[in-house]
Parts: sequence; structure tokens; C-alpha cells
Amino acid sequence: MFAASWNSFLDIAGRVLDFSFLALLIYGIIYFIRGTRAVCVLAGTVLFLLCMTWITEELHFEVMNWLLSRLWTIIAMVLVVIFQPELRRALAQLGSFLSYNQHTVQIQTVSEVVAAVEQLSATKTGALMVFERKIGLASFRNTAIHIEAKVSSSLLRSIFFPNSPLHDGAVIINGDTITAAHAILPIHRRPEFIEMRLGTRHCAAISVTEETDALAIVVSEETGAISIASHGNLHRNLTLQELETQMRDELLTGKEPESAS
Repeated sequence: MFAASWNSFLDIAGRVLDFSFLALLIYGIIYFIRGTRAVCVLAGTVLFLLCMTWITEELHFEVMNWLLSRLWTIIAMVLVVIFQPELRRALAQLGSFLSYNQHTVQIQTVSEVVAAVEQLSATKTGALMVFERKIGLASFRNTAIHIEAKVSSSLLRSIFFPNSPLHDGAVIINGDTITAAHAILPIHRRPEFIEMRLGTRHCAAISVTEETDALAIVVSEETGAISIASHGNLHRNLTLQELETQMRDELLTGKEPESAS
């Protein structure tokens, strides 16, 4: 009697754990892809397959039903291909919990960057600054020019001065230190970039924040407009106050911004 009750308890506990693990896995996937284009694609894909499965079963389309039943078995591989950038970023963020790369950013550093951006924007000087956080940027820093200098407005403006040999590429900042300049970042060419008429700096800012948890600040060379990229989202035409507020939220308090509209 006792053994049967114990086995029944273990069976129920196993089912609860199984369901809890599945719910946690689904929550984790949604958490990491929230605010990205992957959410709409995933929702559309699942909705389409569910509707087609229901229609084929109701109308007794045997061939279509057979094809859809096989399609569900390979949907995982299809999703890996479709959501490759999002999955890569999610795995990198998962591994970042074991990283001690992040250095503390001081309020003074934020003020120095905002002051530099104000001057760069006024003179329409193109600039790209990337704050390195838990996910390291060593692969980009190793091919750049190493600086290792304290962040200052004057130094940033000097680096991005049009006649400076370092003005092309990005500046990488870790904590309160400019670790490298003239860093070449990856650029993922996508159709929406063309529709949004984004320049090279803006595309690079989005791309590096898709792959890592970095925060990228961009000043447009054509218009002087200020933008900030985070988690693959680009927030454009910011005021200096909005820039400072978002930098403080992300770098000082860890608060995540809303998705770009």
C-alpha cells in the first residue's frame, strides 16, 4: 500500500517537474527574444502551422496532414536557421552570467560621453562608441588600436576628428576606460536597413548589439542626429537629455529600454 502511494507520488512529482521545466524553457526563449523581430516571426510561424493542422484534420486532407505531421518534427531545425542571430545572442547572454568582464561605469563617464556627443552632433562629426559589458568584445578589440585611457570628452572628440587616423570604426569603452579605437564591427545587411536608410555606423551598432549585450551610441555624419542601439533595437533622433537618461538607466542601474518604435 505504502509502495503504491509512493510510486504514485513520484509519478505526479515527475509530471509536475516535467511541466515546470517545459514552462521555464518557453519563458526563457520568450525572455531572450522579447522586443525583437523574432517574436513576430515565431508567433506567425506557430499560428500558421496550428491553423493548417486544424484545417487539414477537419477537411481530412490526408496528404497535407501527413506533410504537416512531418513538418512539426523538423520545426526545431527550421527555427534554428530562422532565429540564428537571436539564438546566438541568447546563448551569449546565458554564458555572460559566468563572466566577470563588466567594469563599473561612473556617472562622470556618462557626463563626459554626453558632452562629447553634444559637440560631435553640433559639428555633424560621425561617431560610434560601444560600451562593452558582460559579453566581451575582445575579438574586435584585438584588431583595433589599443588606447587604455580614461574616458574624456576631449579625447573622444579628438579620436573622431575627421582628419584623425582613428576616426573610422568604433571606440570601445569598458567601464570608465577607452580600451580601443578604430575597431571594425560586423555588419549584418538586412532589407529593413535599406528601407530605414541606415548608414554603416548605424548598421554596425545594431549588429554588435544583436550579438552581444553592448550599448552603442551613434552620431550621424550627415545630419548630426543622435542614436543609441541596445539588444538589436535602434532608438533614433534622441535629445541629449534622452541619451543621458538611457545611458544612466542601462549602464548605471541595468534597466532595459523599451523596444524602438
